[in-house]
Amino acid sequence: MIDEETYARIRHLFYAEHWKVGTIARELCLHPETVSRAVETERFKNITKMLLPCVTDPHLPFIRETLEQYPRLRATRIFQMVRDRGYQGSMVQLRRAVACMRPAHKEAYLCLRTFPGEQGQVDWAQFGKVPVGRAQRPLSCFVTTLSYSRGLYFEFSFDQIMESFLRGHVRAFDDWRGLPRILLYDNLRSVVLERRGDAIRFNPRLLELSAHYHFAARPCQVRAGNQKGRVERVIRYIRESFFAARPFTTLEDFNRQALAWRDQIAHQRPWPGDDSKTVQQAFEEEKPRLLSLPAHPFDTERLIAVQPGKTIYLRFDLNSYSIPPDAIGKPLVLAASESTIRILHGEKEIARHRRSYGRHEFILDPAHQEALLREKRKALGSTRGGRLAQAVPETEELLEAAFALGESAARQTTQLLELLEFYGPTELRAAVREARERKTPRASSVSFILNKRRRSRNRPVLPHVDLSHRPELENLTVTPQDLETYDDLANNDEPADQ
Repeated sequence: MIDEETYARIRHLFYAEHWKVGTIARELCLHPETVSRAVETERFKNITKMLLPCVTDPHLPFIRETLEQYPRLRATRIFQMVRDRGYQGSMVQLRRAVACMRPAHKEAYLCLRTFPGEQGQVDWAQFGKVPVGRAQRPLSCFVTTLSYSRGLYFEFSFDQIMESFLRGHVRAFDDWRGLPRILLYDNLRSVVLERRGDAIRFNPRLLELSAHYHFAARPCQVRAGNQKGRVERVIRYIRESFFAARPFTTLEDFNRQALAWRDQIAHQRPWPGDDSKTVQQAFEEEKPRLLSLPAHPFDTERLIAVQPGKTIYLRFDLNSYSIPPDAIGKPLVLAASESTIRILHGEKEIARHRRSYGRHEFILDPAHQEALLREKRKALGSTRGGRLAQAVPETEELLEAAFALGESAARQTTQLLELLEFYGPTELRAAVREARERKTPRASSVSFILNKRRRSRNRPVLPHVDLSHRPELENLTVTPQDLETYDDLANNDEPADQ
């Protein structure tokens, strides 16, 4: 029985706050049937008694008799049978009647006990999806627990691929400083490729892992999750006590929080075998019974043979990673870990990148792009126009302007190359700029400017004249004459000469 205060609180949460029966039972630590009895009223009971007969009532004796003979017969088959006998109602009404009349069958289980260091249980758990950049990544959790001490290890990842499964094992063993002799699994694809009764074909990668660490892998019976109920209970514990309402920024940050919660809360709870101990104390007792670790950890990198295309990028897991330009066309191997992407050519590592879990991202090593640009610049200098543009980029606009005026681009390029060889790029660049400023975009104009500058540099410098003995000449002013007067005189003289 519950007291009046609890009774009033249940009815408030149900009728005023609209909480579900299961939610109220979980929050108040009550059985759901206790909550259901508390929310019932005499008014509802009277209404139930006054309900009209249901359309399934005439067929209830047949349904009851059928279910007694075939307790697990599906409601869809019963619907077909009663419809042939005149049933006019819907499938939903029949399902309700079958659910109420189906004989309850609850299987009894034994409480299993294990020796220290004997057994562990492993499973995946799904926690919805989280946004990562422009991508929506599924958030999964690798969970393993020791059956004796309930010591656990779990870590989150953005996938459930084989490499993540193996990596979870390696990190759990390293965290425990050992491992149990037997590990129980579901019949997931990472463990069982095919099964027929007790004949099992294991995943080859899992067999490599078990051979490396010397443990025995044992899948549970099909649809027998109770055989690994301890890890199932741990998953529920993680979901309700750790994951609920917990923010995180990165996957690394979330896994750090997970291990801190494990050490500070999960391992400090009472041990189910003896509530005078904590799980941590039982785990310390179990540690000496665990198998020792091998000298080297198991390699869990994902290796993929790849063939580069025309660009310096390789596509992997929704993103692109750069490679050196000299690797184009060569058979490569992409090695992917949780945080790093490595590109291998044979045994040599030619590129290394931070792994991205976003979408359509280009992860570029600037050295790869610079190497490609150097090759492109070399290719640009293999032609006459390319050599000219590479030495004096300003000639590009001058040639375009000359071509627009009807000049031959090939002839102009040849003349400019000759000027480049004779005068050098610095003088040619200055002359090209001056020709463009004068709006005379031709190679002949550039040649004239260069010759003029060369003559001005070669003009002799007059020596300094000492006029100290003729002071009256220091302030002498010479009026410059118009040179066109001499041109006119020369023109006037020509007829007389003829």
